[in-house]
Amino acid sequence: MPTFPRLETKRLVLRKMVEEDAPAMFDYFSKDEVTQYYDLESFTEVKQASDLIAMFNQRYEEGKGYRWGITLKGAEDQLLGSCGFHQWEKEHYRAELGYELAPAYWQRGIMTEAASAIIAYGFESLGLNRINAYIDPANISSHKLLKKVGFAEEGLLRDYFYEKGKFVDAVIFGQLKRDYEQRRG
Repeated sequence: MPTFPRLETKRLVLRKMVEEDAPAMFDYFSKDEVTQYYDLESFTEVKQASDLIAMFNQRYEEGKGYRWGITLKGAEDQLLGSCGFHQWEKEHYRAELGYELAPAYWQRGIMTEAASAIIAYGFESLGLNRINAYIDPANISSHKLLKKVGFAEEGLLRDYFYEKGKFVDAVIFGQLKRDYEQRRG
């Protein structure tokens, strides 16, 4: 794979995550409010964050996805969250968007800014035609985010995932390249 792409927005630097990011990732993934709608239990040790970072980077090395670490420009390069593509199905020109953010940075437009840059990268550089996102129907913040960055709600998938010992519904959202291009206009 080529060098991991570094993306910059007005306020953010989106970069490859490194082992040194594990304590910051652990800090927010150890909070139940972060994992409430995530398919992971809250972390109890830093090694879980190290393993997750390694898995994200391995997916990139294998050409199966991208996961950017989110940091503020001009700050101490502190990891605030991550966002990127998984379930990259190259033969179908589509991928799934996933993300999380430390609670101290919620409701500041940070994920809107990060996701917008990553969506642009997906359509403009990776040649994606479609980006999917699946969220828990109760996750109002994700619902608002996805609508804000151009996704259309496409339907409810009943008992779609088995997470944390139970079946859960998922709302599927999608954005097509032609819709993205029309919005940019």
